[in-house]
Amino acid sequence: MGLFSFLKKKNDAPAEDILLMPDTRLRAGEPSRLDSEAERERQRAIARATAAKIDEIELAMASDIFDDEPAWGSARRPAAANAPLISPPEPEEPLEAPVPPASAPAVEESAILYANGQAAAAEALLRDSLQDFGRGERLPWWMLFDLYQATGREADFESLAIDYASHFETSPPAWRPLLPAEAPTLLTGVAASEAFGAVLDSGAAPRLQRLLASSAPLVRIDLGAVRSATLEGCAGLLAALQALRKEGRELMLAGADTLLGVLRPMLAVGDRSAGEAPWLLLLELLLLSNREKDFEESAMDYCVTFEVSPPSFEPPRRVSTAAPAPVKGDRFLLPPVAGGPSAALLDAVDAHAEGREILVLDCSRLARMDYACATALQSRLRAHAAQGRDIELRELNHLVAALLRLLGYGDDIRLYPHRY
Repeated sequence: MGLFSFLKKKNDAPAEDILLMPDTRLRAGEPSRLDSEAERERQRAIARATAAKIDEIELAMASDIFDDEPAWGSARRPAAANAPLISPPEPEEPLEAPVPPASAPAVEESAILYANGQAAAAEALLRDSLQDFGRGERLPWWMLFDLYQATGREADFESLAIDYASHFETSPPAWRPLLPAEAPTLLTGVAASEAFGAVLDSGAAPRLQRLLASSAPLVRIDLGAVRSATLEGCAGLLAALQALRKEGRELMLAGADTLLGVLRPMLAVGDRSAGEAPWLLLLELLLLSNREKDFEESAMDYCVTFEVSPPSFEPPRRVSTAAPAPVKGDRFLLPPVAGGPSAALLDAVDAHAEGREILVLDCSRLARMDYACATALQSRLRAHAAQGRDIELRELNHLVAALLRLLGYGDDIRLYPHRY
């Protein structure tokens, strides 16, 4: 889908024509062309939807250029985008993105209620806000999506997704619960992570072996920088992914779409010259991304090409996907619930920070953080920032992000909410 394709609506003019249409809004001294309050409201809704789409374009363009999630509270500018492919440098200064209006009472109050364990009250407040604040802003919708995923309420999530798609005329988020069904009660510690460079070849073997040998509670593999792949590289990554899946390890796959885009041009139905490994790696990535329809279609192409029975689709367990991130190295994985006595958790964060210039807290499994823990964590992180460390909290859900914004985290700590 092209960058501007989502601007088009059924039975509507192309986006370019919409932007060039003469302004038909009511002007001073002109008689009203709206016959009813309902028509006026419809026109306002169209205007808000158009503004939201323009915001999406700007965010998508920024993402394509800088390959990073927008950081809340960052006041720096990004590094140049024309870096060499072989060793893509980390953007030293992430893009300053517009901050959603976190000062809205519904956002602040629901974030505090949820942090205090009052999910039902937070949900009611957010749902009420959809009728006014949520008519033009997406943040309360995103917070509701996260609340339903954190509490395992798939039916409510899907119902909200239908309303979201209708209201904003865009594709709704997909259901991805924050906690896998088999997740241990306490999932915290150092997350083993490897980010691969522009060429996926035999040189990746030692790093893959390190991930397989790691006892970390979560393994993160970032493929967002890959631009080409060899037969040996595909075979090595395929073997590692299959081993991690069979062992039932907790896996986060970042930038899988990038590698899929590299593999597909290498493969042609009936042509065996690329070898089986790239085909099987393509199928493995589709399986881990839970894309059953794409998997079945590619499996049939594989079957025709090699005249063998294709692999069968098995819904992935304990696997999640994420956007690629510029920060390399291991991250500290926060637990599903950060609350109560937090001294042990904070001491573990301090120990992980020793000797590091960048401290990254992985919040991909963090469903809720209470107010006391958030305040105590802020104090520790500011001490690390005072020592010259860059501090980042990645993959935050929007409820926790709103709480941290309210506490002033964004002043010297970068917050990266996950994308919808």
